[in-house]
Order: sequence, then structure tokens, then C-alpha cells
Amino acid sequence: MAFTDLLDTLGGVGRFQLIYTALLLLPCSLLACHNFLQNFTAAVPPHHCQGPANHTAATTNDSGAWLRATIPLDQFGAPEPCRRFTEPQWALLSPNTSVHGAATEACKDGWVYDRSIFPSTIVMEWDLVCEARTLRDLAQSIYMAGVLLGAFVFGSLADRLGRKAPLVWSYLQLAVSGAAAAYFSSFGAYCALRFLMGMTFSGIILNSLSLVVEWMPTQGRTVAGVLLGFSFTLGQLILAGVAYLIRPWRWLQFAVSVPFLVFFLYSWWLPESSRWLLLHGKSQLAVQNLRKVAAMNGRKEEGERLTQEVVSSYIQNELTGVRASNSVLDLFRTPGIRKVTCCLMVIWFSNSMAYYGLSMDLQKFGFSVYLVQVLFGVVDIPAMLVATATMIYVGRRATVSSFLILAGLMVIANMFVPEDMQTLRTAQAALGKGCLASSFICMYLHTGELYPTEIRQMGMGFASVNARFGGLVAPLVTAVREFNAILPPVSFGATSLLAGLAVCFLAETRNRPLVETITAMERRVKRGKGRLELVKGQKALRGRHSSPPPSSPAVLEHTVITVGMLESIDKEALSIKPPSFAREHLS
Repeated sequence: MAFTDLLDTLGGVGRFQLIYTALLLLPCSLLACHNFLQNFTAAVPPHHCQGPANHTAATTNDSGAWLRATIPLDQFGAPEPCRRFTEPQWALLSPNTSVHGAATEACKDGWVYDRSIFPSTIVMEWDLVCEARTLRDLAQSIYMAGVLLGAFVFGSLADRLGRKAPLVWSYLQLAVSGAAAAYFSSFGAYCALRFLMGMTFSGIILNSLSLVVEWMPTQGRTVAGVLLGFSFTLGQLILAGVAYLIRPWRWLQFAVSVPFLVFFLYSWWLPESSRWLLLHGKSQLAVQNLRKVAAMNGRKEEGERLTQEVVSSYIQNELTGVRASNSVLDLFRTPGIRKVTCCLMVIWFSNSMAYYGLSMDLQKFGFSVYLVQVLFGVVDIPAMLVATATMIYVGRRATVSSFLILAGLMVIANMFVPEDMQTLRTAQAALGKGCLASSFICMYLHTGELYPTEIRQMGMGFASVNARFGGLVAPLVTAVREFNAILPPVSFGATSLLAGLAVCFLAETRNRPLVETITAMERRVKRGKGRLELVKGQKALRGRHSSPPPSSPAVLEHTVITVGMLESIDKEALSIKPPSFAREHLS
């Protein structure tokens, strides 16, 4: 019997699973706030050069006239953000007057920022504009580098130390580093702390999903995985509201970080995954956790009857194949695992690159950044509802593939919309982002179901690593827009289409129990091949039965081949009986 049968005996999707899932998904919602935080804390307001110090007295008369005389206009008629006249051009104050060839210089005395929308941002505080504008993107890249390293570190630690310990530490690390980032006045310290915050993203999301999946019976895993997506959607809406109410960047940074201290305190109550405990020889603690689950689900009597021997018997066949230790090489060691890993590398990289390419620079759409953030969050709701229905009734593979292909087509179609039709361009981008967000969450669930328990965290960590590489590449691809406006949307759209095709090579996991070991997964792969060969053999047998007589050598020869195939597959495949006419000849 499978471990999921034991969970069904102890109440299935009961009170414990509901509370446990809610407590894990709440931090994930605020984690989304950190992921998109720089859309607000690093917003770039309109700005222009500060006037020369020896001319500041003139500003007391007419600041508008002073600005016109000291700052040249750009091609759109707005004050040039990075240049100023070396000397005030008072002639420009006369109507219908222009000055050609007037000398200009870089902003030597700082900048003046429009603080009507954003009272303060890191761009204002450290003057991350003009020649230093790349430092703004560098801060986000450093955050994504932390997410990348965190996928390596926490993915490996979770398989060795369990899911709970890295999760608890990640809560504490994010609370401390996030609050500290609001305190330090150095840009270097800010970037270092953002790196630490990025590491916790992987630690929280990977372990939260694994704990939810491993404590959830088969019939509840789909809804639990999609709820993770809704938590990210909720987080984006929360971020828009909190950022609108708290405009100064330091207070905003502090506001979205302190709640993780609360999550750290209550996370000590969360029980470790009993699947992981059993696979690592800690059956006594696994039994204790399962009894608590039974009590919360109103199945106390069933829980009291549990013993180490009874619990271990549910996955005894799987325990025999567990390796003493695992490494990243195990993700490529056997044919079945290798195929899964290679496909997931393509899917996660492509999905992430397109997702962050659309989501991380909301000011480019020309609307209120708060409104666009809400739009990008709300569009996920119908997409998630559709994803939930299709994953339950159709399957994981068709759902993810369809969303990725649709997103790719939406991004590519956006290239043909004129620049002045900003509303349509924004709507198309929002729909594409909704499809990518849904496929992202579906892939978290699908990946967790594809890998066996003994390397599940390592596999998800490795997949997340590829996603972070995609997140790192996305800003670089976007920057190419200055040289070739077509390349970014083509890149984002093409990679989405490629990922949609790669999903078709993965196994369907809908309504199938989780695999516990690499050995068990390879057996499942061989069973699938055995069934395929058996079906082909039966079809060929029917075809030959319709032409030669039953006693012909052709039928007898094919009958021998079919028996050989039956002997090469396991007991589950043997339960599939040949057609009645084939059984007559076999007898």
C-alpha cells in the first residue's frame, strides 16, 4: 500500500491539512511582496539636474522660469533628466525663442526629483539615475542571484535535514535581513541584505510546497498546489495596497518584512513530513506526528493503533530502494529521472525568463504603477480557476502546455500592436503574465509529483535553479530593446512555446500516488513501457487474427512474443488480460 492510503485512513483532507496548508501559504503571499518590491522601492520618478550652486538664488523668483533657462528639453518636450546648460539661457524665456548649440554638462550638483507619487525610493536616496542607472537593475539582479544560490543550498539541505528546519531558518533570515535593509544607509549593505532575502525565497517556497504535497492525500494535491498560486496573487494585491498606503521605501521595506518574525514563531508547531522521516529511519517521530494528525482530523482511535511497524509497512517496498545519500548526479543517474530533469530544465528556465521579463518593470506601460500591479494580480484569478479545473479533470501535462503556448502566442502578438495603443498592449501583457503565472504554479505541483520523495527537494531545487537563471537573463534580454526592439518579445515568446512543447514529454501525474524512491520511479517507467508494448502486441495480434487462420505459424510466432513481453513486466502489467480470442490460442 502507498503512504497516501495511510493519510486517507487518518482523515484524508481533514482539519489538519486545511490548517497546515493555510499556515504555510500565508507566508508565501507576503513572499510575493518581496519578489516584486522593487517595482515600488526602486521606482524612478521624473527628475532633472540640480541647478548650479552659484545660481540658486534665482529660484526664489520663478522656479518654472529658472527650470526652463537651465535645463534643456528632450525629444518629448520634457526636461532632460541627465544634462543641464553650463550657463542659464535666459533667452529661452521669450516666446518662440530657441537656442542652438548651447553648451551642456552632466549633473554635477545632484538631481531634483518629483516626489508627488514617491516621497522616497532607493533611486532618490542614492541617485541611481543617468550614469548610475544600471545600479538599480544590479540590485534586482543581486536579489535574483540570492534566489539562485538559495535553490542550491535549501534544496540540498531539505533532503538531508528535512523540510521543516530550512523553512524555519528561512523565516528568521528574511525577517532579520528585510528589517535591516530598511535601516542601513549604504547601497552596498542594501544589496548584500537583498541577496540574503533572495536566498530565503527558495527556502520558503520549495519547502512549503513539499510539506503541503507530502501531507496531502492524492485527491487534495491539485487544489493545494493551485492555492499556492492564489497566495502569490493575493501577495501582489497586498503589495499594491501596502505600497499605496506606505510610500517611503524604508517603511515599506520594514512593513513587508516584520510579519515573517510571526511566521518564524508559529512555524515551530508545524510537524515535519512523515514521509521524509520514514525514508530516513525516524519512524518513531513519524508515528508521533501521524497520531497528532489523526487526533486533529477526528480519527484518534485510528491514530492510537498506529505502530512503527504498521506505518513502515505502508512504504516498505519503497524503503528498500532508498540510497544512503543523494547528490545532484542522482537527477541524471537513471533514464527516467534523466528525461524528467532535462525537460524541467527547459521548462523552468523559459517560464521564468518570460514571466520576469513581463512583471519586473511596470513603469514601462505608462500607467499608474499601483494600477498595473493590481491588474497583473487580478488577471491571475481567472487563469488560476481555469488551471484548477483543467488540472483536476484533464491533467497536469495538458494544462501546463496549453498555458505556456498561449502565453508565447500572446507575447509575440504584442509585437504587432502599435506603440500608441498602450491599453491594448498592457491588456495583452497582463493576459500573457496570467498564463505564465498559472503555468509556474502548475509546474511547482507537477515537479513535486514527478520526482520521488528521496530526491524531491533536490529535484525541485535544481528546477528552481534553472528558473533563477531565467530570472537573471530576463533583464539582460530586456536591455537589448535599446538596440533591437523586436528581440525581447521574440525571445520571451519563443521560449514559452519551446517550454510548452517540452511539457509534452513528461509523464501525467493526475490521481497517481507519489513515488518514494528512484527505484520505484524506474519501475513505474518500465511498467509504462511494458503496457505500451503489450497494447501494441495486442493490436498486432488482432490484425493478424483477421487474416491468417488461427493455427497459422504467424499467429503462433506472435503468441510466443506476447508471452515473452508478459514475462518481462511486473505483476501490475500482468493483471492486464489479453483479448478473449488471444486467450483461446494461448490455452
